[in-house]
Amino acid sequence: MTTIKGPAIFLAQFLGDTAPFNSLESICKWAKSLGFEGVQIPTWDPRCIDLQKAAESKTYADEIKGIVNSCGMEITELSTHLQGQLVAVNPAYDLLFDGFAPASVHNNPKARTEWAVQQLKYAAIASKHMGITAHATFSGSLLWHTWHPWPQRPAGLVDAGFKELARRWLPILDHFDQHGVDVCYEIHPGEDLFDGVTYEMFLEKVNNHSRACLLYDPSHFVLQCLDYVQYIDHYHERIKAFHVKDAEFNSTGKQGTFGGYQNWADRAGRYRSPG
Repeated sequence: MTTIKGPAIFLAQFLGDTAPFNSLESICKWAKSLGFEGVQIPTWDPRCIDLQKAAESKTYADEIKGIVNSCGMEITELSTHLQGQLVAVNPAYDLLFDGFAPASVHNNPKARTEWAVQQLKYAAIASKHMGITAHATFSGSLLWHTWHPWPQRPAGLVDAGFKELARRWLPILDHFDQHGVDVCYEIHPGEDLFDGVTYEMFLEKVNNHSRACLLYDPSHFVLQCLDYVQYIDHYHERIKAFHVKDAEFNSTGKQGTFGGYQNWADRAGRYRSPG
């Protein structure tokens, strides 16, 4: 039987430069006052954690865990959503995604990818140091620009893309396995893993790797008109983490599934570069 931790809150959307959102301790106290029992920590934000230090120093990892525990909270997962995104970036998105990386690797896709992979490896060790067995991330995307079947895709393009995605992730998955931590991909539009079929394609390419698991967030499925309950029937054994938030599909005569630019513009400021 699986024991659910929480309710927890993902801190990424709430961190800011003013109290109580500007330090790990104060934001944990704020979350506790709202009734939350745990936090999912974004590892790219230095106001929360120095990820490399947490991997290299068990003492420091214990200090971070102690800060959270002193507020009456638990760490449910660490998150590398932004770093995971940078494991696989189509060149068309280089400019957009450079902002998720430190300035030292801007305009250098190879260095940016290497930095991202190292970040994931740090996250595996840091999670182990903190006694955490699941880790939240994104898969990145080499193929998202081809998600719609127009213009027609050249034969073999999708298969080649998933082979490359798997080639990049297999060593990371093996590293997480060595440290006893599941990689929980948030299935999300904009990622190569955006529904059940794409997850299955990836799973096949990574040889059904036991650590290639799921972060279940039905809000992303509602907007795709995907049956989010049946999804659980298909993949419940792989779901090791989840997000919960409101979503509803309200089409108008001016906007439907492909819209939402203003909403995304409003959210853009919630994520910041680690550098």
